[in-house]
Parts: sequence; structure tokens; C-alpha cells
Amino acid sequence: MNILIINGHPDPDAFNAALAEAYRNGAVASGATVRELVISRLTFEPSLRFGYRQRTELEPDLLAAWADIQWADHLVWIHPVWWGGLPALTKGFIDRLFLPGMAFRYRPDSIWWDKLLAGKSARIVTTLDQPGWYYRLFFRRPSVNQLKRSTLEFCGVSPVKVTYVGTVRGSTVRQRERWLEKVQTLGARQR
Repeated sequence: MNILIINGHPDPDAFNAALAEAYRNGAVASGATVRELVISRLTFEPSLRFGYRQRTELEPDLLAAWADIQWADHLVWIHPVWWGGLPALTKGFIDRLFLPGMAFRYRPDSIWWDKLLAGKSARIVTTLDQPGWYYRLFFRRPSVNQLKRSTLEFCGVSPVKVTYVGTVRGSTVRQRERWLEKVQTLGARQR
């Protein structure tokens, strides 16, 4: 299986990097081919300045990222939740790359669309400063709804599974070790 790990944390040295490494280690040990993409290391304009009215040419880093997404059978998105949503840089990456004609295609004279990323699966690993159950119950998990439903499933990626890691703030070394073990196991199972 070809797996692309996408680290959406703007700080490449945050705990999200350790989670990405744990997933990669598990996946490689089980025989998968793994590539990694750290969004904060890419050079691109994150704003979809003209919306869909006028196409902004993709920078070389975005073209390479798109080639990796097309190559992958399984996408692993690792990101923190800030103010209930995705970090701005991760949102900008999605806005600039998951475009009509690339990730999906509207059908002429129809409300329906073609899902151009069908056949891929995904795992979202999201870090929180609250328990996952609290984020789901009281906030209705807006970052997951945006990435899973409004982006990945809209473009045909299915199934999309979610793993919550938290409460990260104030966590102990032992708690972080357990989360890393859990994510490494997910990588080994290629899920």
C-alpha cells in the first residue's frame, strides 16, 4: 500500500511530528511504502485569492504535493484543532489544492459532481486540548466535519476514519508514549 502522511501542524517540531513518525514506523514495518508531506515546509500562497473565478497557478511545492496525493492509496492527515478548526495553513493547503477538475468535477447543468479521488482511504489523527468525547459531544467536531465530510468524502475518499489524541496540554510523558504506541499500531495495520 502507498501511504501519504500529511502533517498539518505549522510547527514541524510539535507533537504532531512525533505522531507522524510513529505512524510511518508502523506502516513501514508492515511493508507499506510511505511518503511524508509537512505542509509548513512548503512554499505556496495559502489564499485562494480569486476563489474559483480565476485560477491561480500552482506553485512547484503544490504540484509535487498533488502528485503525492494521486500516488497514495491511503492519506493520513495529522493536525491540531485550533478554535475548533484546522490550522489556517492546512486550510489554505486544501483550498489551493482540492480544486474543481483535480479533486472533483461538477457535472454540467447538475447539482451533482464526480469524485475524482475515489478508491483512496484516509485516517485523520487530530490533537486536542480537550478529551475527544467532549469535542464530539459539545462542539460537534467541526474540524473533522470539514476535513472528512466537506473535503475528503466530497472528493470520493472513503472510508475516512478518525483518531482523537488528547488532552495534549498538560499530558504526561507516559500519556504521550501511549498515544504514540496507538498511532504506530494504526500505521502497522495500515488504517
